[in-house]
Amino acid sequence: MVEKSEVILLLRGLLREQRHWGGFVRQLQAEFPGREIITLDIPGNGLLYQEKSPCAIAGMTDRLRNQIPQKIQSSGLTLIALSMGGMIAIDWMIRHPAEVNNAVLINTSVRPFSPFYQRLRWQNYFLVGKAFAMQRFEREQLILFLTSNLLTENTRLLSDWVQWNKECPVSPANALRQLLATAKFSVTERLRQPVLIVSSRLDRLVHHQCSIDLAKAWDVPFIEHPSAGHDLSLDDPAWLSHHIGSWMKALPNGLS
Repeated sequence: MVEKSEVILLLRGLLREQRHWGGFVRQLQAEFPGREIITLDIPGNGLLYQEKSPCAIAGMTDRLRNQIPQKIQSSGLTLIALSMGGMIAIDWMIRHPAEVNNAVLINTSVRPFSPFYQRLRWQNYFLVGKAFAMQRFEREQLILFLTSNLLTENTRLLSDWVQWNKECPVSPANALRQLLATAKFSVTERLRQPVLIVSSRLDRLVHHQCSIDLAKAWDVPFIEHPSAGHDLSLDDPAWLSHHIGSWMKALPNGLS
């Protein structure tokens, strides 16, 4: 029997850092009061903004693994991952299956299950390209518009994001490396661990069909939020924490 994991690791997506989890961490801790929750940054983001982002998802996985003590890895992690973080989680589960007990993948997308124009909605191609030429405030405002449906008018949140970007700016070169890594990532294997797929039906950035296709391909549980945006952990942290808790508590003993 797999030893019960006491550690939950949260993995963020493109251009985002651990502070962007916001109130979701508190909600999740309330759902799992006996568990340790860890948030980390990939190279190029957050505390590691001065480092070079890997050009492949596997490189990001390796760098994250190096930040975690071996004792924690060997006990079996629970991965909760958003967007690009979901790709890292998948890579981690495939290449190091003994280190991950289970995972929740939120609004992620994977080749070859979904076409490129759904993995990044084609309507956003121009906006994403334009973002590289924007000033800090306009860029964060655009990201908020693309990733949130419920908090786009939250000026305090936007102010925080702008400040974090000022403190830990993601360079254009690192942004391109991260985009390249997500575009190249592909999966041919089936995961061995229990997985929950979560999507936002009104996701403006990634088509929700990507999550549906992934859940069907792997024959794993799937739930969908009716109104939240791409950053579901931002738009409705209580809903997300509750559903993660319900799913994990229903897993066989030792896998949750």
